[in-house]
Amino acid sequence: MVGSSHEALHRIFQKEPELLTKALQRVLNVPFPKPREIAALNVDLTEIEPVERRVDTLLRAETDEGTYLLVVESQGKVDERKRGSWPYYLSFLYEKYRCEPVLIVITQSSATARWASRPIQLGFPGWYSLTVRPLVLGPDNVPLIADEWQARQDPPLAVLSAMTHGRGPQVAAILESLVAGLEELDPDSAAAFVQFVDSCLTDPQAKQIWRDLMTATQYFFRHQVAERVREEGREEGREEGRQEGREEGRQEGLEVGLEAGRQRLRELIHRILESRGIPMTDAVRERVGACPDLDQLETWAQRAVHVADAAELFSEE
Repeated sequence: MVGSSHEALHRIFQKEPELLTKALQRVLNVPFPKPREIAALNVDLTEIEPVERRVDTLLRAETDEGTYLLVVESQGKVDERKRGSWPYYLSFLYEKYRCEPVLIVITQSSATARWASRPIQLGFPGWYSLTVRPLVLGPDNVPLIADEWQARQDPPLAVLSAMTHGRGPQVAAILESLVAGLEELDPDSAAAFVQFVDSCLTDPQAKQIWRDLMTATQYFFRHQVAERVREEGREEGREEGRQEGREEGRQEGLEVGLEAGRQRLRELIHRILESRGIPMTDAVRERVGACPDLDQLETWAQRAVHVADAAELFSEE
């Protein structure tokens, strides 16, 4: 499971390598040749000396014009140390593999994209010994896809759009269009992309929109997001218990956290039914609100996607 925005921004290219060359050609207008084959390589660039250096994602692309190493770096903010690391990466990889390295930086920040785009020039001014020109993908050049037809035409590019534009005012339209695009993919690929997007959405409102959309298509339940809700509740309880420092405090804190998880699922059931135009009667609301079982609440939330009447949530009990 993808655990952070940093991971998602580069691991998407491990899942869909062709998206990287497509981005170079269509977004950055770089005439990169179409690869016959792309293979993932070991990202560890550590030397014998105790200095650890790792790139984020490293792919080898075999083309009719030669072999290239695609070095993908996910960059969350400006980091001047990279102006030393990136030239090192490229030089080391050229020496090790004897083929041309290409540095691609991906970011969700326009300011970081502008910084990363600056050439790195080492040596005497006007006669530089080494010049590094990163290719940068960010919100200013990755196309914003907020149209269902466009998303269906190129689902991976629509995923990249959502990952880089997830902070803007059109995020709801972007995510709703992406749902349509994911329908064109096999379930496993779609589910992997769901996790990438979920990890990259840092705005709480955008993340909630995405999780609501995924609940309606059942990716939420099939791929552990529901379990994350439960675990967040457990962790809240463990943290409160640690602060108390007593067994009684730990148990009380755990129950507080679990209740928070239950409440999230109760609200989720209500949102799903409301979005489908199905009213909750007082009796249904009371039964859902009184249920202490997380697994039962998850089951009811799954049923809420399909039932025609709120009372049908309990039809199998």
